[in-house]
Amino acid sequence: MILCLDIGNSNLVGGVFKDQLLLQFRHDTKKIGTSDELGIFLRSVLRENEIDYKEITKIGIASVVPYIDYTIRAACRKYICGIDPIFLNSNTAINIKIARKNHHEIGADLIAGAIAAKGLFANQNILVFDFGTATTACFINKDSEFIGASIAPGLRLMMESLHGSTAKLQSVNIVAPKTAIGTHTKTAIQSGVYFSQLGFALQIINGTKQEFNLNNEDLVVVATGGFSYLFANNKVFDHIIPELVLLGIKTIL
Repeated sequence: MILCLDIGNSNLVGGVFKDQLLLQFRHDTKKIGTSDELGIFLRSVLRENEIDYKEITKIGIASVVPYIDYTIRAACRKYICGIDPIFLNSNTAINIKIARKNHHEIGADLIAGAIAAKGLFANQNILVFDFGTATTACFINKDSEFIGASIAPGLRLMMESLHGSTAKLQSVNIVAPKTAIGTHTKTAIQSGVYFSQLGFALQIINGTKQEFNLNNEDLVVVATGGFSYLFANNKVFDHIIPELVLLGIKTIL
């Protein structure tokens, strides 16, 4: 079995694969302590889901939190059968070509999403939106070239910024609102945060089509990330694949 870990600024998202994805789990990134604490957590979550950690043969990691990398590596070595994990980066990427000189700047999560998307939609132009701490969009052309990306604050960052930088705006649950115009402060914030993200996605999609002279049928638009489920009922995205980054990590192993 294969263990894949997506280390983001808000959450560590894990996945265990055999032939298919058997298990997904989360851990608050900010609460990752020592390598022993993390190793015990990994063993525990596997055990509670009836997966023997001794059956794990490979571990792949996509991390955008460098200061945690040593802890993650040490936890895997000590608690998961001494396995030395493979960290995904622009040098370990497969099935895509990084068409940028500053390829070392590209986040491992973007690369993982691009790898998985290209594996699923070969020979097509693809836009991948990842709705996490940040909301990102990356474009991979039909020749498998990773052209570039766009980065914006994510839904939670937007909500927390409103709450933290104003005197009267409250913290709210992030939901897909039923109306564009809220009738009180809570629903007004929920509407503003949600539709600003949706507007960002629409503008990036339209801008990409114009810049690269693409028609609707020439572009596959994919959504992933922890908040991607919020957009399941609109027609902006062709596919919503929450586990896309984990699939990309698995591909490199």
